[in-house]
Amino acid sequence: MDALQKWQQELSNNQNLQHHLSAFIDQFGISNIEHALQLYSNLHHEYICKTKTSVSKLHVYDIYYLQIQGHHISIHTQHGIYQKYGTLAKELKFLSPYGFEKCSQSCIVSLGKIKAIHHNDIILLNGAKLHMSRGYASKIILAYSQYNPFRSTIS
Repeated sequence: MDALQKWQQELSNNQNLQHHLSAFIDQFGISNIEHALQLYSNLHHEYICKTKTSVSKLHVYDIYYLQIQGHHISIHTQHGIYQKYGTLAKELKFLSPYGFEKCSQSCIVSLGKIKAIHHNDIILLNGAKLHMSRGYASKIILAYSQYNPFRSTIS
């Protein structure tokens, strides 16, 4: 029996789970189950921050944004700031499937960590304020509204 068959059998035998799923679908719709599953999946993905002298494993979900100056990248997380050497393009390629977008030439932001967008400023859940370049504004606003439609605060 493969994993899908086991899951289907568990669902058919678990009345409580069926009730919770039905209530969730009734309240939020099918598309938000996909969104919730993606968020849950993101909680378990790791990001490796490697330097010449150290290696740190970070949870993708903990990352607020990345900034680059020269080739020095600062990774801002809820647990502190980590440093590494590299390019923003390489980091964006890895992080974009997890809801990260470029908001300026030197910054990538997690859409899930945005509290509000006000003019050219992005305000994050931790209170940090990032500048959003005009060239990236429409893409960020669209991606944010699609990524997190219930908390969109754009003015």
